[in-house]
Amino acid sequence: MVQKPIVLASACLTGLCTRYDGQAVEAPGFREQVKNSVLIPVCPEQLGGLPTPRTAADIIGGDGFDVLDGKARVLCKDGVDVTDEFLKGARQVLEIALDQDISKIFLKARSPSCGVARKGVTAALLERNGFRLEEFG
Repeated sequence: MVQKPIVLASACLTGLCTRYDGQAVEAPGFREQVKNSVLIPVCPEQLGGLPTPRTAADIIGGDGFDVLDGKARVLCKDGVDVTDEFLKGARQVLEIALDQDISKIFLKARSPSCGVARKGVTAALLERNGFRLEEFG
């Protein structure tokens, strides 16, 4: 029996109601990308203890690597510091990734957690631990 590849992905890409604004919006073409895989959807913000919906947040003072190194913070648009929650969620996602035989990781573009091009906290932690990431959506 051929085993299907295991794919870890930002839950919001799948259409689950995990986006900061509470909307459920599946990324166009995502299902096609993972149709022959075992999919593990994760939401670092929820795993870190933040609610959905939640106030939009952004990294202030650097990128996800800077947050990991204590040189930058994650702040909500209303000024609330959610750095600890973002770090906790990133560590939870890393534990899941390390526990599985992950063949591919798809992360949500432009996210302060999952962004790959503009490095989010979770993306930085996964990359720092040797995972190759693909940005989607």
